[in-house]
Amino acid sequence: MTQENSSGTQVVSTQSKKMPAQAKKIDVLKTMLNAPSVMEQFKNALSKNASTFVASIIDLYNSDSNLQLCEPKAVVAECLKAAVLKLPINKALGYAFIIPFNNSKKVDDLDEKGKPKIGSDGKPIQKYIKVMEPTFQLGYKGYIQLAERSNQYRTINADVVFDGEVRKVNKLTGEIAFDGEKKSDKIIGYFCYFELLNCFSKTLYMTVEQMATHAKRYSKGLKKETTVESLMKLAELPFSADSKTVGWLGNFHGMAIKTVIRNLLSKYGYLSIEMQQAFENDVEGAEEHTDAMPTMGTQRFDVSDVSFEEVSNTSANTATASNENKPGF
Repeated sequence: MTQENSSGTQVVSTQSKKMPAQAKKIDVLKTMLNAPSVMEQFKNALSKNASTFVASIIDLYNSDSNLQLCEPKAVVAECLKAAVLKLPINKALGYAFIIPFNNSKKVDDLDEKGKPKIGSDGKPIQKYIKVMEPTFQLGYKGYIQLAERSNQYRTINADVVFDGEVRKVNKLTGEIAFDGEKKSDKIIGYFCYFELLNCFSKTLYMTVEQMATHAKRYSKGLKKETTVESLMKLAELPFSADSKTVGWLGNFHGMAIKTVIRNLLSKYGYLSIEMQQAFENDVEGAEEHTDAMPTMGTQRFDVSDVSFEEVSNTSANTATASNENKPGF
């Protein structure tokens, strides 16, 4: 843009046309959730409760700064996994979580013009970059909830074991007596027990050392320098059933209880279709293998046809997810 000064000379104006600001990720997320193709999938999974669940997604995204670094499309896809299982993603409830992981991803190394660099072998040169990606993860309460819904379990229970409570272990039958007298508040292990309606029952007990070894071997979220000994130290912390933190480092006891439930049910429990899908989608422990573990095709969700447009920065009012002890779906 040019202007003419008092002497008649044309000068270039330093003020350029103001460009529209790039839409914030939270606005992109809201636009995606309002897309008919996406909302239809939530309605198919949750019926009349779809709007409440969608509002909880927005609340979760707003409250987690690391989750805001993830692509909205990926966040919606992971939340759909929880919706299909009819499990809330409210951290306070502890049924299911959407956890951002700083993963390493292999991409093409680009030159100044944005084109892939070519190596001496004629192939594109690649490099690793860190990318924040959301991941669906079940809490131990989620596994118990799905087992209850199957209507095949008379009893299912999992908890910590204190020093002195293990009285007898029958290696032949697998029966374990936890009726010993508690000597201290020291946690020495974790157990899960269930009994089916047909009277079949089974118990699994794992010591703190076994659990720490398991976590070190299978967890994708632990750093290489994390040792079994350092994980065992976490077992000395008090146990809180209502902890909002997740992961082995943030909530060792909660992850340990989830592990004994998962391992016992995958090998001896009755697995409904919902439970099979939960085992398939749950990332934590996905590298574990048991002979009784079912194989299913991963369910895919279609968010590819969602169109994006600039939206207002005004935040829409969102409903707060219910904080009841049971899921509201």
